[in-house]
This record gives sequence, C-alpha cells and structure tokens, in this order.
Amino acid sequence: MADGPLFNRDLSWLSFNARVLQEAADPNVPLLERLKFLAIYSSNLDEFFRVRVASLRSLLRLKKKSLAALDVHPGQLLIQIKRMVQTQQRAFGRIYREELLPALASEGIHVLSPEALSPEQVGYLRQWYAEHLHDAMKPVVLGEAEAAPFIENQAQYLVTLLWPTDVLDWQTHYGLVALPTAHAPRFVEIDYDVPGHQLLMLDDVLRLNIDRLYPGFEHGDTYAIKLSRDADLYLEDEFEGDLVEKIRKALDKRETGVPTRLLYDALTPYSAVSFLQEHLRLAKEDMVAGGRYHNFRDFFGFPSFDQRHLQFAPKPPHPHSELEATESLFDAIAERDHLIHVPYQKFDYVVQWLNEAVADADVSAIWISLYRVGDESAVCEALIAAAEASKRVTVFVEVKARFDEEPNLTWADRMEAAGVRVLYSMPDLKVHAKILLIERQEPEAPRYYAYFGTGNFNAKTARLYTDMGLLTVEAHLTTELRAVFRFLEERAGDPHFVHLLVAPFTLRDRFHAAINHEIAEAKAGRPAEILAKMNALEDPQIIQHLYRASQAGVRIRLIVRGICRLIPGVEGLSETIEVRSILGQFLEHTRAFLFHQGGEQPLYLASADWMTRNLDRRIEVAFPVYDAALRQRIIDHLELQWADTAKARHLDAEQTNPYVGGAPRVEAQEEAYTRLAQ
Repeated sequence: MADGPLFNRDLSWLSFNARVLQEAADPNVPLLERLKFLAIYSSNLDEFFRVRVASLRSLLRLKKKSLAALDVHPGQLLIQIKRMVQTQQRAFGRIYREELLPALASEGIHVLSPEALSPEQVGYLRQWYAEHLHDAMKPVVLGEAEAAPFIENQAQYLVTLLWPTDVLDWQTHYGLVALPTAHAPRFVEIDYDVPGHQLLMLDDVLRLNIDRLYPGFEHGDTYAIKLSRDADLYLEDEFEGDLVEKIRKALDKRETGVPTRLLYDALTPYSAVSFLQEHLRLAKEDMVAGGRYHNFRDFFGFPSFDQRHLQFAPKPPHPHSELEATESLFDAIAERDHLIHVPYQKFDYVVQWLNEAVADADVSAIWISLYRVGDESAVCEALIAAAEASKRVTVFVEVKARFDEEPNLTWADRMEAAGVRVLYSMPDLKVHAKILLIERQEPEAPRYYAYFGTGNFNAKTARLYTDMGLLTVEAHLTTELRAVFRFLEERAGDPHFVHLLVAPFTLRDRFHAAINHEIAEAKAGRPAEILAKMNALEDPQIIQHLYRASQAGVRIRLIVRGICRLIPGVEGLSETIEVRSILGQFLEHTRAFLFHQGGEQPLYLASADWMTRNLDRRIEVAFPVYDAALRQRIIDHLELQWADTAKARHLDAEQTNPYVGGAPRVEAQEEAYTRLAQ
C-alpha cells in the first residue's frame, strides 16, 4: 500500500500561527489580551525565521542530489512561505489598525500618530527625549565608503535619509540608530493634561527628534528595519542524519548568525532598500517588506493602566484537595497516586515535596532531569539545599534547550558549586523527559517515589501552560525510572522497559504496536478507537500507521495544538480521522494517548509529541496511568476538550482553521478550571 500524502511541515506551522492571529481577531477575547496574541504571533514568526527559514536557506547551498529526499525544493518552499507570511501580515496590520486601535481609543487608551500630536505634546516629547534618551543614543551615518555596523539580531533600527549641509553635491547618506528599548518603554505615555491615556510609540519619539540625532544634516523620512539572524545551532531539531552534516559543512563557509530576513517598511524608497541590501551584504530573498513598525512582540509590555476588564479574569491555581490536606507528601503519595493538573492546580506541591525531602533524614538520594528551568527556580534552590543537607543529588541538565541555554548553565554552575552531581547533554540526544525520583530509606527496604510530568520544572510556565504530573510509588514505574536515570549516568547499555515507553528505546515501537492493535480489532469487527492529544504530529511513520488505521475503520480523534502533517478527512485514506486544535488563555501542552484496546483503555501521558525528533533523537518518557479514578479524570478532560465549541478549530484538508462552533457554547479551559475548584 502506497504511503499517503502529508502536509508540508513549515506550511502547517504557519497555519498554526494563523490560529494565534485568530485569537487576536476574536472580539470575545479581552482587548489587552488580543494585543498579547499579536505579540505571540510576532515572537513565533521571529523564531520561525531564525530557525526554519535559516535552515531552508542553508539547504539552497547544497547540491541537487542532497535535496532529492525532501518533499519540496527549498527554493519553492521559501516562495510559498513568503506568500503565506505576507498574507498573514496584511491581516495582522488590519487587525491592529482597524480593530484594536479604535477599540483601545474607545476605552480611553490612545496610541497616537505623530500627525495627531498637538504642538504642546510635541514640545513635551522633545523635552522628554532630551532628558531620558539623548545621551544613550548611538546613531551612525552610512555613506558609500563607510563599513556597515553589526546589526543586532531582532533589534529594531530606524533608517533616515540624510544630506550633508556643508557640501555641494548632496549625496544621500543614511542615518542608522537602534531603538533604545533597554532605556525606555516601547510605548511612551504623554504626561499631558488631556483625558484618558495618550501613548506614542518610541519609534515616533525618535522621529520627532531626528534633527538632534543628526546635526549637520538635512533629513528626509525615517523608516524601520529589523534583521533576523540564523540560529543554526539547532539543526538537529529540524533535520536528520546525513543531511545535518551536509548543512553544517555549508554553514562552515559562512559567518555565525548570518542574516535570514531584513524586514523593512514597504514605503522605504527603492534606492534606500537597494543601498541596505548591498551595504549589509544581503541576498534579494533576505529582503521582506513589512509595515511602519516592527517587533510587535513588545506588545507583551503594553501598559494595562489597571484596566482589569480588558484582561483575562485572574485564575489563581486551585489547591489540590488531597495534597493540601496532608501533613506529609511522602505519606500521601505512599497511600495512592496523585495527579497535578497545572495551571488549574498549584505546581507548588513539587517544590514543597522537594523541600520536605531536604528536611527528611530518611531521604538519601534525588535524581531529576531539567530542560527549561527559568531565571528563578525554587526547584533548583531546593536541590542545592538537598546537596547541602548531605543528600546525594544528581541533576541532568539539558544545555541544548532552545533559547534557554544561559539560565540552564547558570543554575548548573550554582548546583555544582553546592555539591550537586551535574550531568550535561548527551551526544546526538536531547534529554526532554520531565522526571524526578527520590530514594527514601524505610523500615522494610529503600523505596522510590517518582514524579512524571508532561511539562518542565518551571514555576513560571506552570502558570501559563496546561500540563499534568503524576506522583507515584508504583514499583513497576519507579524501578524502570531508576533504569532511565542509570542510563543517563552511565551513558551506555540497552535498558529494558515494560511499563514505561522510553525513547529512543521502546516509545516508537510501542506506539506502532498500539495503533496496529486497533487496526486488528477494527478488521475483526470489534470497537476500535484512538483519542490523542499533543503539541505536534509530524512523524511520517506514525501518520502512515494512522492512515492505515483509518482505512481499517478505526475512529481516530486527535487534538493537536501546532504542526499537523496528517491530512484528515480524505476519502479512502483518512475518512475516520478528525483533528482539532485549541488555542485559548493557556497554552495547551499536555500530551496524552488513549487507545480502546478491547475496552481496557490504556492511557499514557508523555513528555513527547508524535515527532521524529521526540521518538528517535531524544530521551522521552511516556508513562501509564494505572489508577482507575485518575485515568477516568484524564479521559473526561480529553472528552471535554473534544466538546469545545468556543476555542476549538477543525484542522481541515485546506488548512483554513474553521472554528468548530455550535451550541451550547463550551470553552474547555474555563470548564476545566471550574471543575477543579470542586
């Protein structure tokens, strides 16, 4: 049977980012939160250009023979990407200008244009600039002879057309200055006696003071630019095997962090665009026309003016009824398994448990894997305290966690100085599993207590991401978890797993087997069904298994937040597969996999998505939930998400992201928060 078709990975990701843009356009989303969704869209797109587009550009340097295995030529794909991004950015601009700015004005928050300023306001802003910014500015003037300065990645610059006043030839020069966001907010409030709140973009404050930046020049108009640079140290996440090495050899011929996109104001004169392209040594395909303003990720810092009605209603995490009531978390876990569901419930119990371990004389050892810890980490502080209390503490720190390398290494140094045994990244493998194991000396024998999670040991993201964590003493699970840590310590061996699904050892094969079991059940005329939730569905082998399951009649329901390469609803291929995506106040991050399996309904939670890198090139752990009550609670939550009519979208064959809709209105995140309050 021939393999079925797949959506292109990059275009599917852009379709996901379009769903983020849908949230910014949704009038049911509070106004200031809509601005934040614009910031999320912008931040996502920046990373996409730094990583994916940079990698595709690198592929263009390879020989045609090396590209034969790709599903589309990178040059053609880059053209498609550019078209999709331009379409989305036009929608972005329309949402901002035609919907959000008028809505803000109706609430008394006015983001002004320079043309709308009164003479008094202009005077105030020129005085404000002189007092707060002028001494921090470092403008440069570029002509044909001047060497180009280094343009910082993702920083916004203003380019001004200049003509010297002390020469007769009036050759055009170009003023270049970075937006000083380290010294001033992006949105400057005009402290002037007018009703409401008057704001001006920092960009426009500089435009009002161009004469002070470039004395000795006549000046023309000013235009914004932003350069994205290659984050090429993440190639292993994007491609596989021999292709990675070929790209690396191509990259060796280039400077680190080479440009991947120069975003410029579409109104910039051609002569200035051409000058910048040549002066900064950019290729034609690097040049991308945009709007008057860039770096909309700065909307994360848009002032709220304490307008609570324009923001999501606060959802402080609920206490866990059983864990909150216990005097000892060790006793509570020994009695039965417990599930923590963040951000609806408190993540604090993990830190509380570690601190209890520090004070417990019977605790002898702690093992943990850390992927993204954050700048502040109560977990790391507790691990340091445990080492200082003479516990054996072993911490595996993944230093290849994209864009989190610095805090991970900083905490690793602090822990090592305190006596923690710190292990670092493994060759060719990322450690992505979220696992914690505590050894406690008890009367009969040493006993292991474990935490398995779908998300990071990070208190900040635990307030924003939906994740689940299992606390257990189930011996089958804790014994096998000890084997995982033993492998991480010894970097050798072929550990054996029966209960845990561990990549790269058993995870792929066990998922294949579970899907094949449903195929066999369907062919035998018995009920067969799969319900799975994940961040991304990209792995071709898993997708082909799902296609075959659909052709056999298995009902397949998938909840996929981001990339989905599977094409649902295709006659004769994927008719029984339906895919939905939920975006809302919280970022959906839980991975859960439920199989019918003759009514036994095995359920796994995991740190892994159905992506090739998770299944083959990472240490991942999928863990079964054996407690019947907890398993039913998770199943009920998955069914609640499937019933969402407010925030769920269909992922259709055209990638148009239509809302599921319908009545009654069900918003799964709101309902989940309400349920866990009970």
